[in-house]
Amino acid sequence: MNILPVEPGTVGPCPVAPDALQGIKRQQTNPARWNAAGWRAFVDELRVAGVDLVEGAVACGTYATDAGGTAYGLPHGVVIARDAGQVSSLLKAAQAHRVPVTVRGGGLTTEGESVAFGGVLLDMTGMSRVVKIDAAALTVRTEAGIFWHGLAEELRRENLDYLSAPLNLTSSVGGTLGVGGIDVNSARLGCSADQALALQVVTPTGDIVECSDSENAELFQRVILGYGQFGIITEATLKVRPYTPLRMHYYYYSSLRTAIEDLQILDRADASDYSGILTIMDCAVNLLVAFDSDAREAAFRATWESRLRGYGEFGFALCMAGHYALRPWRLGEALYLLRRKREVFPEFRRPEYMRDGKMHDRTVVYSRAVWKYWGSRNMVIPDLATSADRFIEAVERGNAVCRKYFRRYTLYCVGIRLRSDHKSHYEMSCVPPDAEEWAYGCEFEPMIDGHVYSRDHFQAFKNAIYDIGVDMGASYYRFGGMMKGYIRRVFGDALVDKHLAMKRRADPAMILNRDVIF
Repeated sequence: MNILPVEPGTVGPCPVAPDALQGIKRQQTNPARWNAAGWRAFVDELRVAGVDLVEGAVACGTYATDAGGTAYGLPHGVVIARDAGQVSSLLKAAQAHRVPVTVRGGGLTTEGESVAFGGVLLDMTGMSRVVKIDAAALTVRTEAGIFWHGLAEELRRENLDYLSAPLNLTSSVGGTLGVGGIDVNSARLGCSADQALALQVVTPTGDIVECSDSENAELFQRVILGYGQFGIITEATLKVRPYTPLRMHYYYYSSLRTAIEDLQILDRADASDYSGILTIMDCAVNLLVAFDSDAREAAFRATWESRLRGYGEFGFALCMAGHYALRPWRLGEALYLLRRKREVFPEFRRPEYMRDGKMHDRTVVYSRAVWKYWGSRNMVIPDLATSADRFIEAVERGNAVCRKYFRRYTLYCVGIRLRSDHKSHYEMSCVPPDAEEWAYGCEFEPMIDGHVYSRDHFQAFKNAIYDIGVDMGASYYRFGGMMKGYIRRVFGDALVDKHLAMKRRADPAMILNRDVIF
């Protein structure tokens, strides 16, 4: 087990397992558990209102942690969302009895944001129906608890596709809109939240409100990238597009800086439909470039491909062979890189999803690869989000932290094209306040590979990444939960207090997702 040095006088009880981690300085702990005052009266009111609530260890234990696997808690009861009216009744009763409500979709949070430390856990996956597909207007109306892969299946029957969605498609639509959502086409189309045209929202006081840029715009602006503080998204109208297969190109680099520079050149020139960086380690960097149309691919090859400084697969293999021939003491690293490449990259070329050199179901391909090669009991993926001109520094500093804490790790870098009015929509969010036109983000993910690390080792690693964000005045694509102490340090008291005041007006009892931000 990896543990950290202990400073004198830091020994104290662990609130999760009182005797398990004595002698280890706690980097961060779970929030205090709600004391259940008024719980029985609350449950009785729900039953009168016809809201089904399940109690007991089996039902509640299902939701004990999230994908991060480092925060643990138990709700007092669970409600499966069925419709907006039911959610409204739940929130009205919760306000009256001051019972915390934690909302959960796919549970893919990594800092405990969808873990309930008492109170009610509202599982949104019961609302997973597609309401209407309008092929002529290129829109879809869907309930917010649906997973992206389920929405993609419904759209595919109409020869349509979503525009931008997380690579892990077992996340819910509503949860994604609340935090942003990044795809490898986000540098061209924006984040998932940018595809939302209108929302049905249940406010913390139980009002059911339709909102958009032109109707109840203030609520719309606060709920999008609002991290669940200002309402529960129950339905969403999203932009969609005609379905197209894509053709992928891979360019290999041994330099992170060079790869990022080339990525940003392509983004500024709008030279590709998809772009992103995925590393095996910092010495084996893969720039992904893909296209929806043969015409755009041909234009790229004619104008931009020769300007990229990456290698083809064979050329990079020769380069790496020469590199390790001069460094035989690092043979183990070379073998790891070779094994990792042989395991991972065939997943993006599986014959059942490829026809004539084109990928015909990126929905399945990407989500399958994420779970197979990056999913584990602990999805520890702290990130940094910066403006374009500060991104290289952020990645290089984060990479140095990865090398300090883990033998093997991977980085995922992508850009987001910002909407022109992003400052009003995404205030105090993952979009850095100094970003213009594009923001860039990098996820830093250790390869666990069966090793056992203490929770404190993971948390110390995350804190070291988040400290870079504070130092650089950057932001984070995942913020809240176990790392919410960084929010004031990043955004400053004035902005945080402004949003806290808005939260108190919208949620007088402070019951909705109270352990996420405030």
